[in-house]
Amino acid sequence: MRLEDIYRYFQEPPVTYLNQELAVCYVLFVLLRGDSYGTELILLLERDHSTYRLSDTVLYNALKFLEQEAVITGYWKKVGGRGRPRRMYNILPDAHSQAESLAQLWQNYMAERGQLTPVE
Repeated sequence: MRLEDIYRYFQEPPVTYLNQELAVCYVLFVLLRGDSYGTELILLLERDHSTYRLSDTVLYNALKFLEQEAVITGYWKKVGGRGRPRRMYNILPDAHSQAESLAQLWQNYMAERGQLTPVE
């Protein structure tokens, strides 16, 4: 290690992968803005928070967990110009309040790290 390495670390911090708890809160934060699908959830995180990543495995475990807990539901949607339909996810009406509470945990987590969460 050299002193230059330390400066580089802070100028270009390594990516942080979300664990399942954070992934659940992040997914709900996004879904409160509208229906989404797996790949989009991953891309939005990379776009909005460049030092954070979400693995496919953690994402789909989080989505499965939320479906089992009856917080979200999935449905298939045919997208123009694409051969395969996408699996879209949305928040169930009865779980909206709980989703807002968990999404707030994501916002608080990001605020504590100086990461502003863009609102669209």
